[in-house]
Amino acid sequence: MAAHRKLFITPTLASVIGAFVLVTAAAILIIQAVTSASVVRELGGTLVDIGMDSAQTSFVEQLHPITETAEFTRLSFERKELRFDDPDLLISYLYGALAPMEQVSFLVLVDDTGLGVDVDRGDADGTLLGGDIDLAADVPILVPLTEEAKTRSEAFWSAPFYMPGRKHTYYVYVRPLFEGKTYRGSLLIGMSLDRVSEITWHASTDDITVFLVQEGSHKIVGHPDLHKMFDELSADSPLPDIARVPDAFLKNFADMPKLDNASFDISEDLDLHVGFDGNGVKRFVILEQKNVDLLGLPVRIGTHFPAQFLDQPLEQLLVAVAVGAGLLLLSLIGAVLLAQRIARPVQRASGAAKEVASLNLSAVEPLPASVIRELDDLSKGFNAMVSGLKAFNRYVPTTLVQKLLREGRAEAPPEEREVAVLFTDIAGFTSASEGMSATETAAFVNHHLSLLGAEITKEGGTIDKYIGDSVMAFWGAPERLDNPAEPAARAALGMARAIRADNEERTARGEPPVRIRIGLHLGPLVVGDIGAPERVNYTVIGDTVNAASRLESLGKEIDDSADVIILASGDIDVKLSDSIDRHSIGLRKVKGKAEAVEVVRLL
Repeated sequence: MAAHRKLFITPTLASVIGAFVLVTAAAILIIQAVTSASVVRELGGTLVDIGMDSAQTSFVEQLHPITETAEFTRLSFERKELRFDDPDLLISYLYGALAPMEQVSFLVLVDDTGLGVDVDRGDADGTLLGGDIDLAADVPILVPLTEEAKTRSEAFWSAPFYMPGRKHTYYVYVRPLFEGKTYRGSLLIGMSLDRVSEITWHASTDDITVFLVQEGSHKIVGHPDLHKMFDELSADSPLPDIARVPDAFLKNFADMPKLDNASFDISEDLDLHVGFDGNGVKRFVILEQKNVDLLGLPVRIGTHFPAQFLDQPLEQLLVAVAVGAGLLLLSLIGAVLLAQRIARPVQRASGAAKEVASLNLSAVEPLPASVIRELDDLSKGFNAMVSGLKAFNRYVPTTLVQKLLREGRAEAPPEEREVAVLFTDIAGFTSASEGMSATETAAFVNHHLSLLGAEITKEGGTIDKYIGDSVMAFWGAPERLDNPAEPAARAALGMARAIRADNEERTARGEPPVRIRIGLHLGPLVVGDIGAPERVNYTVIGDTVNAASRLESLGKEIDDSADVIILASGDIDVKLSDSIDRHSIGLRKVKGKAEAVEVVRLL
């Protein structure tokens, strides 16, 4: 089956935005040019419907992250990626979930006993606060919601209720968490009237005021100026009546007559009222009868605006057509420029994400700031993520992670493999380092380990650990190799060349040369993630490791004066090609082995 064709973001955005602008503006121009005043009024009604839909879209966009977060939490819980026995993981998860949702005040994740964690947005400085929570003891008012969650398999919105501890009114979105048919806990997402009112403030303009009322009543849920009466909220009165709202025009809503929608071609799902403000200016109020599209939030959207928006007379249509045509052209140009402005940082982020996916962090340039909030948040979050990965990258072997990713796994359960193990050590390092300062010692060891590590990486080996001035590496895991002995031997010989070249430079500087011993052995090992659940290492364990270490130590007895001595076991020897020179040392007794080991020296 042919792959779907991929679209580029800049031409796609330009085409879509331009098409919307073109279709909408052209339709308006045509209607204005060929219709009468009644048609213009009908158009005004259509624009009201569109405006209400636009206001609804603004709220849905704010509610969508809430429902998506709840659904993602459910899936993560069912996949056992989130566990109540790991509170640190839960708090980190809630921090990450709450940070981008500015419309949300708090997140609470509790088990079936009411114990869990919560993260709160805190004060206006943006600081997030989190910790353990006992719902019954700390926030008992939320307990009934978790009790209701036990009887419901789907997420639901609560009715508005006043939280005395917070001195504010909240709506809470509850996502029950089940294991099979057994209730295990709940995610509670709290949104305050303050946050809801912020949405209405952003959706309103100088002429148009957007507000929310409770479904089935005229209680105000959100209004741009509702913050002026938050101090009046209480448990008995969690929502203010529309007559008390700090809006001089809306206070008289109860006395406003309802008009016939048909006269303005307005949807029958809307109630149209008319009134006059304190200056005698006529205004209309549009209020939904019911809203089933706000993802279950039991509210209705309303707006009020100057009556001239619907009552404007038919005038100067030709001038309007000329002006409209010019604006249409500018809009199309603006659509293209806007598409480019939006697409450019997304394209940069896309390219940088590909480099991050391959762990090529050094090639990732920081994303610049943007005047668009979402893109600016994307840049900040992405840059912070890359900085964190670079920090972790210093302590986690990049090549190991890349190998695991190439094999399509993020975990490595222990298994038995045939693995070649390499050990190195600097001869006489203790006495040599006595004349160095701590800084000089660290610089010397870092330089030395860099030389050896480069050879291991060149031959596809995995660096297990650095032990002081020593290195332990292995071949044959995580990727399977037919003959892990060959690249291990090549790496050892490459180390010899690197050390000798470095010694020439040290001698030229008047510094003593470095002498190292290298041991190689091949055999069965247990390899994989070893350690406690909270911290594991990808490593190897078994007698083969000990044998390689003993071969390295045996170099003292074989040739204590050599600049580099590489001793390998007979198991390595039989796997090597004739291109690698070596000579037999014979059977040698090594510490920890009951039987003598066949030893060869790589030349």
